[in-house]
Amino acid sequence: MTATTAARAEAAVERVGRFRWVVCALLFAATALNYVDRQIIGILEPTLAQKFHWSQGDYGNIVFWFELAYAIGYLAFGKLIDRIGARAGYALAVGVWTAAHMAHAWASSLTDFIAARFAIGLGEAGNFPAALKAVAEWFPKRERALATGIFNAGTNIGAIVTPLIVPAITLAFGWRAAFLITGSFTLVWLVVWLAVYRPPRQQPRLGPAELALIESDPPDPAVSIPWRRLLKVRETWAFAIAKFLTDPVWWMWLFWLPDFLVKRHHLDLETFGPPLVAVYLVSDLGSVAGGWMSSRLLRAGFSLNAARKYTMLLCAILVLPVFAAASVNSLWGAVAIVAVAAAAHQGFSCNLFTLPSDVFPRRAVGSLIGIGGTAGAIGGMLLAQYAGWVLERLGSFKPLFAFAGCAYLLALLVVHLLSPRLAPARID
Repeated sequence: MTATTAARAEAAVERVGRFRWVVCALLFAATALNYVDRQIIGILEPTLAQKFHWSQGDYGNIVFWFELAYAIGYLAFGKLIDRIGARAGYALAVGVWTAAHMAHAWASSLTDFIAARFAIGLGEAGNFPAALKAVAEWFPKRERALATGIFNAGTNIGAIVTPLIVPAITLAFGWRAAFLITGSFTLVWLVVWLAVYRPPRQQPRLGPAELALIESDPPDPAVSIPWRRLLKVRETWAFAIAKFLTDPVWWMWLFWLPDFLVKRHHLDLETFGPPLVAVYLVSDLGSVAGGWMSSRLLRAGFSLNAARKYTMLLCAILVLPVFAAASVNSLWGAVAIVAVAAAAHQGFSCNLFTLPSDVFPRRAVGSLIGIGGTAGAIGGMLLAQYAGWVLERLGSFKPLFAFAGCAYLLALLVVHLLSPRLAPARID
């Protein structure tokens, strides 16, 4: 395709519309709801810990069992979504996690909460494999980082909305109602998803010019790739180890940041909402900016390897000041440092998430995301146990923030050593 032909195709897409961005909006909404359902336990932890007499170790165990289920679910959904597709796979994942989320309303013991969190972990694990599979189906490579950054920004919208609505619902109707009301939102999304989503060639609302743009990359071989072959490839381990190192940091913000604000800065259910909103609002900008920056570098003539890694390097550097956040006496000083670190995580993460579709055939994307997600969940399990131990024995968040500060540079080093050019993976 010549430059003139490509320009005409782009102009035609402008005229017929951009239905693929409707799909991206659905992925954004699902990811936001996923994070509302996920983060609610962290928002309610001070309330529930007081009511049910949880120790830091008990709460660490609740998070641990969620992460274990998430690891199992990521592997299962990654492979399943490659087989049954994004539409059915996403619907199944949402159905499972919504039922489990609403089941929290009937919990009355630590065991009940562990069981409910385990079930929700299984279902929520399907969100990112399904969303990234949909991005691979609906977007050409040059737009995937931006699309991923936009839908990944839903994590921050969910994290922003949760501390605004959950305390209000809890104070007005009780903590059980918080689970039931937020769970009902996801049921509405599920109906819309099943009504709207189809693969591009089965979507009657899609114009021929936009379909041509979506399919402009060279076709991938339509063959299934087993895990044992993927695990022999260096690029698989680059993605998995980077997820193992960086995912636990995001889990830490979700599950322990409210506790940090309560213990270090003496806030409570009525007052820690604005600081949490500030953190996740800034991190939302980071997600979109990270996707935009690497896409902009690609358009400026940088190689795929340079565009992705320069963006990830900038994000890793921006995380470094979080070392000091636990020592800052000013509430809003600490919030500012954590907010920048959270934004940098999201910028780093959306570029890391594009690596499977950058270097692997589409048929392997779901499986690769599953492997990486499992590695990240295992890292989260270890951090959950470590956080419970540190907070019970030392009563300090400093060791946790120190880990957060160095995780991203180490992850980028691993990616660069194992995939120095981001060349297409050679799967024998």
